[in-house]
Amino acid sequence: MRLHKLTLTAFGPFGATQEVDFDALSSAGIFLLHGPTGAGKTSVLDAVCYGLYGAVPGARQSPGTSLRSDHAPVDRPTEVCLELTVGGRRLEVTRRPAQPRPKKRGGGFTTEKAQSWLREYDPEQGWKALSRSHQEIGEEIGGLMGMSRDQFCQVVLLPQGDFARFLRADAEARGKLLGRLFDTRRFAAVEERLAELRRAAEARVKAGDEQILALAQRIAQAAGPAAEEAALPEERPGEPGLAEGVLQWAAVARSGARERLDIAECVLAEAEGRNAAARHALEAERERARLQQRYAETRRRAAGLEDRRAERDRCHEQLARARKADLVAPALDLRDEAERAHRTAVRARERTRAGLPPELAEASLEQLAGRERGIRAELGALDAARRAERRSGEIEAERAGLDRQSRSDDELIQETAEWLSGWDATHRGLRERIETAQDAATRAEQLAGRLEPARRRLEAARRSDALGVQEGAAAAALTAAREQAVDAHEKWLALREQRLRGIAAELAGQLVDGVPCTVCGSAEHPEPARAEAGHVDRATEEAALAAHQRADRARAEAESELGVLRERLAAARAEAAGPEAGTGIPGPDRTPASVAGLRAAVDRLTREHAEAHRLAAGAHAAREALAAAEREHLGRLDDRQQAERRAAARTSQREALDREQAVLEAELVKARGDCASVAEHAGLLERRAGLLAEAAETLRAEQNAAERLKEADGRLADAAFRAGFDTPQAAAAKLLGDTAQRELQHRIDAWQTEAATVADRLAEEDARAAAGRPPATPDAAQAAYDLSAKMLRAGAAAHAAAQERGAELGRLSRLAEEEVRALGPLRQEHERVARLAGLAAGTSADNERKMRLEAYVLAARLEQVAAAATARLQRMSAGRYTLVHSDERSGGRRAGLGLHVVDSWTGRERDTATLSGGETFFASLALALGLADVVTDEAGGVRLDTLFIDEGFGSLDDQTLDEVLDVLDSLRERDRSVGIVSHVADLRRRIPAQLEVVKERHGSAVVHRAVGSLSG
Repeated sequence: MRLHKLTLTAFGPFGATQEVDFDALSSAGIFLLHGPTGAGKTSVLDAVCYGLYGAVPGARQSPGTSLRSDHAPVDRPTEVCLELTVGGRRLEVTRRPAQPRPKKRGGGFTTEKAQSWLREYDPEQGWKALSRSHQEIGEEIGGLMGMSRDQFCQVVLLPQGDFARFLRADAEARGKLLGRLFDTRRFAAVEERLAELRRAAEARVKAGDEQILALAQRIAQAAGPAAEEAALPEERPGEPGLAEGVLQWAAVARSGARERLDIAECVLAEAEGRNAAARHALEAERERARLQQRYAETRRRAAGLEDRRAERDRCHEQLARARKADLVAPALDLRDEAERAHRTAVRARERTRAGLPPELAEASLEQLAGRERGIRAELGALDAARRAERRSGEIEAERAGLDRQSRSDDELIQETAEWLSGWDATHRGLRERIETAQDAATRAEQLAGRLEPARRRLEAARRSDALGVQEGAAAAALTAAREQAVDAHEKWLALREQRLRGIAAELAGQLVDGVPCTVCGSAEHPEPARAEAGHVDRATEEAALAAHQRADRARAEAESELGVLRERLAAARAEAAGPEAGTGIPGPDRTPASVAGLRAAVDRLTREHAEAHRLAAGAHAAREALAAAEREHLGRLDDRQQAERRAAARTSQREALDREQAVLEAELVKARGDCASVAEHAGLLERRAGLLAEAAETLRAEQNAAERLKEADGRLADAAFRAGFDTPQAAAAKLLGDTAQRELQHRIDAWQTEAATVADRLAEEDARAAAGRPPATPDAAQAAYDLSAKMLRAGAAAHAAAQERGAELGRLSRLAEEEVRALGPLRQEHERVARLAGLAAGTSADNERKMRLEAYVLAARLEQVAAAATARLQRMSAGRYTLVHSDERSGGRRAGLGLHVVDSWTGRERDTATLSGGETFFASLALALGLADVVTDEAGGVRLDTLFIDEGFGSLDDQTLDEVLDVLDSLRERDRSVGIVSHVADLRRRIPAQLEVVKERHGSAVVHRAVGSLSG
């Protein structure tokens, strides 16, 4: 990873836009980042971290901390843009945090969401956008960097204070830092997982034992008396002998149950024999009783048949005569139908003759037909007259239509004349309406151009009034904050002076007999100073200092807030006083108008603009109305001309119709006769011809029906004689319907069926033999059978209970054996997992150093870090010191994370806490560089071309400083550049490439410098 350029805007102490050219700084290999305290040196490193990961390092990323600069104007957004090369790709990351901004409409602020942009440089196409998603950019940068934010801050932004603490820390503190850098959570997760597996395996083993004990209790319940011969095993769940004891006890219970089953089987067999004999005796008695009862019933049925024999003969004779009468039934039906037809024809003939003239009342069929033909010929002669009559009616309709057209055209001509008389006035009015709308449109445009500036000035005046109120409140708050700051400062100074006066008593409180005094060196303390009343201790002084610092920060925030409000107030007043010609609003050379005056002017312009807009909106409608009126004017002129032409044509048409009407009327007078019209005359003839045709037809039908009736009478007499009846009436009297005949046949068939059944049953030998024996006694046989059945059920129940007990014991014993077999692998798994968990947790006897798995991995990493750090530490210390790690426990805590230093001058190994201030610095620097190398390799070999070292150089002497700078300068061999953040003035002479952070009243600024040369 190599940094190229960093651009900051409104970030931290930087109010304006600042640009850092890392390419120019890195060309020298080592560059210096310096400036006064609070100028913003660390903020430059924070910006690098924020550009990459969207967050600043560690503790500075607190919930209440804002990245926005207090020196930036409200309309300047906070932004960080970082250009770098990583993974062979040149990228540009731009980030904006969530921050307040002025509302686009109205006053006040709104919070703008955080934004991110990622671009990549292509040599052929230039910069191209990749993403604007926070998540996608984070995944892309994280994948290319190969390390988390914490690792980056520890490896690239080398914080010397942290490594000095790491150098002197105990094993627990080292473990936490190394675990965060190397992400050994997976090994801790392995430990926890093994512990969980051990607990789960132990729970499964106990559950299996409890299941076996539960089965033993169920076996005891199922065995009943058989379980009294042996007692349940006394082992508890988890003990090895529990399963075998339960299996042995179950075998004893099954043996007792089998003996009781054998006894029950013998008793059951004897009961079954007695029951079978009683059942056979009961069946024999029931059969004899049935046969005796059957024979007695058969005798009763035979007597009943003899009583119904006369009735059966009568039915037989009645059915035979009805079947003979059925042969005459078709002739009877035919004669009845002919008689009905004849009566109908006679009534029809009488009805039609009543409508004929008297001279035709007794006319024959030929006379009626001749008279009908004469009337039909007369009707044919009237066809031409009927057509002439229809044409005459059509002429009358045409003449009426001409009259309606004439009246309509007269009305059209009169209406057109009235409309055309007002055309000139209408045309002028429409033209004036269009001109008025056009003038209103022009005025609306002018008023719209004046209205928007007037509204902006009104809004600015309102903001000015609101900001004036806020300015007064902020000024009062600033005055109060200044007074509180002065009071807190004076209180702190007073407490500090009071503490210094009593500092001797505070030092005396730390004296211990026999221990030399830190001031005079004496081991004797004859008269130690005593604290006076009202003595101020260090905690009280520090509390007063913290209160003073808080009050000072509150004062600075109040000053900043008041300055922002005054800038916004001045801008609002300037906008409200802007000139606006023609609106009546005062210009900038006069006192700004009040909100009321501006509102009145805006309201007046709004009303005028609305009225002009309303009038202008009618321009299109007016043009459309004019065009429609002109089209109507041309149409009405054309309609009047057409009406005049149609009037001339109607005169000629009327004359032709009158001539045709006179010819037709002469012809119709002859054809009407005595009737009012030809149609009426023709209708009269049609009715007469119809009456004659109907009378002839009914006469013909009456003659045919009489002939058919005569023929039917002859056929009926012949059929009755052949069937054996004297007259047709005698045959009709014997007729029966199908239902009656079926009823007679059923009664005859039932008697014959019953007779056959009785004869068959009287011929049964077994029934006749049983009737000759003594009466049967089935009740006594039933009582004997019930007694034997009761004894059989008792024996069967005892046998079934014994069988069920044996089966249940067998099933439960098999379940117990299966549970025991299934529990074996679980016990083996529990033992194996318990050994692994104890080994990983450091509690097993096999783990000689009692080291946990995570500590073991961290120890290996610490060994790598110590080896990498020693290579640089020996050079910085002129070969004197070597860093080694120790596997021994530290203070009774975890083993394997000890860190010692070997002094080659004495040949002894000692704790790193014994190093002096300067030795601690270069030892921690070497440790930081070594850790950077190891973490880089752990992250997949990501190349780190830019490193930063923060403070600590002030504790070195000149010779050691030269050696440390030589080591840092050697990093260029790996094409690395190192940025040193320091206050040490001597470094400004030794390091030519410098980035100075200058603290100013309106925000810090960065300055690139190139002075001197690197001297060793």
